[in-house]
Amino acid sequence: MYKKDIYTIQSNEPLTPAVYRMVLEGDTQYVTRSGQFINIELEGKFLRRPISVSDYDATTITIIYKVVGRGTEQMRAMRAGQKLDILTGLGNGFSTDNDAKRPLLVGGGVGVPPLYNLAKRLLSEGKRPTVVLGFNTKEEVFYAEEFKALGVDVFVATADGSMGIKGFVTDAIREAAIEFDYLYTCGPLPMLKALYDNTSVDGEYSFEERMGCGFGACMGCSCKTKYGNKRICKDGPVLKREEIIW
Repeated sequence: MYKKDIYTIQSNEPLTPAVYRMVLEGDTQYVTRSGQFINIELEGKFLRRPISVSDYDATTITIIYKVVGRGTEQMRAMRAGQKLDILTGLGNGFSTDNDAKRPLLVGGGVGVPPLYNLAKRLLSEGKRPTVVLGFNTKEEVFYAEEFKALGVDVFVATADGSMGIKGFVTDAIREAAIEFDYLYTCGPLPMLKALYDNTSVDGEYSFEERMGCGFGACMGCSCKTKYGNKRICKDGPVLKREEIIW
């Protein structure tokens, strides 16, 4: 179930030179799971911009986005008080309805944000999550301290070794000898594939895909799974390990 509504920007601040955090005030009742996303209408743009929800409460939605094109460049210039037309409650999100006691959360780059609310939810259920965050360099690292403030163990991997463990998230998992019984992950496709190939536990993988409508009508983001074709925007973006076809 999704809803179209008008939201007010409360704040829009940089976390790194290219990554921004925006807090939106409005009706959040249709955001019900970590890992869902919103679709933002931007003036002069034909298609809305899908952005994952990093956190939410009774009155606000927090998103984190990277400035990579004209749409996100337009978002960077926005100020508190501006209004945005947004679709909320999109996507299936992550499920915590499993027997895992020590889940591992792995985020790469802009795949990090949806794991923040997930970590909060897992902690509230008495589980003990560990977080691994992957970036190219220390200049790109964000939200490591916010995760630590929740009380979870956090490991950072950078490809150039400028912060944390040198290498990729799979190197961090191996070097830190992390023990886990379930995997939640979101990030670029090569990272997801590497995690799939180098782990054996059940888990949930959040995929990125170009989207037209964002709610399953246009079929533009369909992908093949072991259980038939699925739409990343509606049946995903989260797929379970056992259904993924690479």
